Amino acid sequence: MNETLTAVPGVEVGHWTNTEAMTGCTVVVFPEPNCVTGEARGGAPGSREFALLQPGMSVEQAQAIVLTGGSAFGLATADGVVRALEADGRGYQTAAGIRVPIVPAAVIFDFAAGDPLSRPGAEQGEAAYRARSTEPVATGLVGAGTGATVAKWRGLEHMQPGGLGSAAVTAGDVTVGALAVVNAVGDVFAVDGESLTGGDPVPGPPNLVRTAISNTTLVVVATDAGLSRIDMSRLVIRSHDALSVCIRPVHTRYDGDTVFIASVGDLSAELDALGEAVFAATAAAIENALLSTRG
Repeated sequence: MNETLTAVPGVEVGHWTNTEAMTGCTVVVFPEPNCVTGEARGGAPGSREFALLQPGMSVEQAQAIVLTGGSAFGLATADGVVRALEADGRGYQTAAGIRVPIVPAAVIFDFAAGDPLSRPGAEQGEAAYRARSTEPVATGLVGAGTGATVAKWRGLEHMQPGGLGSAAVTAGDVTVGALAVVNAVGDVFAVDGESLTGGDPVPGPPNLVRTAISNTTLVVVATDAGLSRIDMSRLVIRSHDALSVCIRPVHTRYDGDTVFIASVGDLSAELDALGEAVFAATAAAIENALLSTRG
């Protein structure tokens, strides 16, 4: 049974992984029509095509989202995905007759885990796109989660793998799926409060090596409910609420925690119930990431 992001009809996920350099990228591909929005919190985000996702912008669809390691260098992965989507005839139809693929991207800082000179680029982004499928999402130290780490607030000696996780829940007839790349300064907790990394529920004073604490947790949520961007903005908040429960501290000036959400269907759903499903799916994806890194 598929209980990951690809349980949402039409959503595909592909990974590219380098276990030697401890980095990678993940591509989430959406069916059309769709509507995509997002919100970043924290002081250190890294993104591409993010402003286009806000309410009031002329383009509301995206063909794919890229999550990647490599910090700002990793944004080059989106070039490969754009190239592949154009070759596949997908993108925003312009008056000039050219289709322009819309591919928002967000990065994590994963240099502490592996080789900081090995970063995913356009070729690796295209490889992840070509590897996409609707099969259950591979989790753990794969794709953009390969070099993800957590629990650095208490000092780098406490650093542990964070990984990539995914989950799906239902709200009536509607499916909500989430995928999380967990790369946080803070410790990680299950939604019931159980510590997954040994940290205290109330974070103490930080013990940070300030040249090595850029981090960022990334989340992609998708649902087959039909939603406007205004409605989806409420759901983004509930996803960030789940980050606040499961990562302590979160949204720090060392994190660029970013949530994307996509409506890829037309089913009806009560917005508050959908919000709780988004919260549950995000929290479960975070927990799944940590548990998956432990085999």
